[in-house]
Amino acid sequence: MTQTKSQNYTPAIIVMFALFFMIAFVTNLAGSMGVVVTNQFGASKALSQLGTLANFIAYACMGIPAGLILRRKGYKFTALAAVIVGFIGVAIQFVSGYAESFFVYVLGAFVAGFSMCMLNIVVNPMLNTLGGGGNKGNQLIQMGGSCNSIGGTIAPILVGWLVGGSIADATVAKAAPVMIIAMAIFAIAFLVIMLTKIPEPHMETAEEKAARRQGKAVKDAHSPLSFRHFMLGAIAIFFYVGIEVGIPNTANIHFSSLETVGPAVAGFFIGAYWFCMLIGRLIGSAIGGKVSSKAMLITTSSVAILFLILAMFIPETSTVTVGSRTIPLSFGFLTLCGLCTSVMWGAIFNLATEGLGKYTAPASGIFMTLVCGGGIIPFLQNLLADKVGSIPSYWLIVACLAFLLYYGLAGHKNVNKDIPVE
Repeated sequence: MTQTKSQNYTPAIIVMFALFFMIAFVTNLAGSMGVVVTNQFGASKALSQLGTLANFIAYACMGIPAGLILRRKGYKFTALAAVIVGFIGVAIQFVSGYAESFFVYVLGAFVAGFSMCMLNIVVNPMLNTLGGGGNKGNQLIQMGGSCNSIGGTIAPILVGWLVGGSIADATVAKAAPVMIIAMAIFAIAFLVIMLTKIPEPHMETAEEKAARRQGKAVKDAHSPLSFRHFMLGAIAIFFYVGIEVGIPNTANIHFSSLETVGPAVAGFFIGAYWFCMLIGRLIGSAIGGKVSSKAMLITTSSVAILFLILAMFIPETSTVTVGSRTIPLSFGFLTLCGLCTSVMWGAIFNLATEGLGKYTAPASGIFMTLVCGGGIIPFLQNLLADKVGSIPSYWLIVACLAFLLYYGLAGHKNVNKDIPVE
């Protein structure tokens, strides 16, 4: 890691931060569109999450292959390919509104998901490596997460503003400007990445490449799955992304349908959720060099469980007035959960990859496969919401948070230190 300290990798870090922004903007576009498809395509609460589900199921399909691409072609090639795929995915979603096709919309979300998976595989291990691992690596990931939160904040506010005050006006065509912005961001990012020198710390060597081509590559006796703390961390990531996405997506569908709230105000509050994540990540990046990932995860998991229980038990008749709208207090507690989910990704990634050494790149691919929880958990939550109601469905999220609390308390410990990682 001496090399990392002796060279100026600021341009590479800035590019990674920009990619973090794109990941959240495009991912939250799929989540925010749930309100639109319930109106234009008559989708149920569960089916409204198909765009998000398709977006994240792409992670399950692409996680491991993207890890191999990263290993063989490097960070720059992987990032450029991801940007091209992302542009195509958003373009397909753009066309879906004019084609009046729910299938085309879901297809576009699926293609965009491939891009988000590849970008995630690039940015997380790169920032952790440039930060030197440990608390400093976590600190850089938290700073990148702040950029992620900015993208996440903007997308739902834009969609809500474009749709307007009534869910009856929600159409894909009305949200088209957001997709045009996303495609423009991809185009600009492609040019910036092309012109930026990005280090390749995890790319296979010429000797390894030659051995692989000749069929002489030595099969390692171990893999990231040989480490218990990594396997539990991968499960934690599955639950975490489901928590992060499920909380705002379900709230957006539920509160947009209330006459006292509506899509525009609901979109503002969902944007506020992601803004809370921005605040949390800024705080996390400031204290990340001093406060351990373990402490962050334990604290935020506990507080998030408290917020959700308050949101479920406070009656919706308990309200506050914001302008001309009456907002249930429960919506406020769901919004505050963003402060907790803000630092969980970096903390889990840091704990799960600590001590993996040469297994870091393939571990990142496995991690990205399990990110599909961001589609599966919200879909299951809204299936539950169709049966028991949106607010009681948050018990599923509480159960997921309980696992994260366990991982922070005990599951993160590396009990396989005897495995060579150099």
